[in-house]
Amino acid sequence: MLIAEAVVAALLLTGSFFLLVGSVGLLKLPDLMTRLHAPTKATTLGIGSVLIASVVYFAAIEGRVSIHELLITLFLFLTAPVTAHMVAKAHLHRDRATAERLPPAAGGGGWATLDDDPEPGARSEPSGP
Repeated sequence: MLIAEAVVAALLLTGSFFLLVGSVGLLKLPDLMTRLHAPTKATTLGIGSVLIASVVYFAAIEGRVSIHELLITLFLFLTAPVTAHMVAKAHLHRDRATAERLPPAAGGGGWATLDDDPEPGARSEPSGP
């Protein structure tokens, strides 16, 4: 019982630390592209640790298994990177100055998905029968 409480306390402290770092990063970082890292990295780890602490608590101390927290953690770890990616792409579309400061993208295309055509009159024809 004492070991389970120590594990829960350690997970809660770890989660609280990451949540604090993510929140401070969200407030203090200078622009949108750098602020994206705070909620998607640190805060995701913080919430994940708190949810896993809840799983350990209910399994070890109350004697019942709850998978709701694991499902929430899985959903969070799947959706946070996708959301950050979409916000970054939208920012690149709206703020061309940021897009121009980036190094060239691999493959010759641009970083954003709706880059202008290299030759305005040229359109590629679909291939196939």
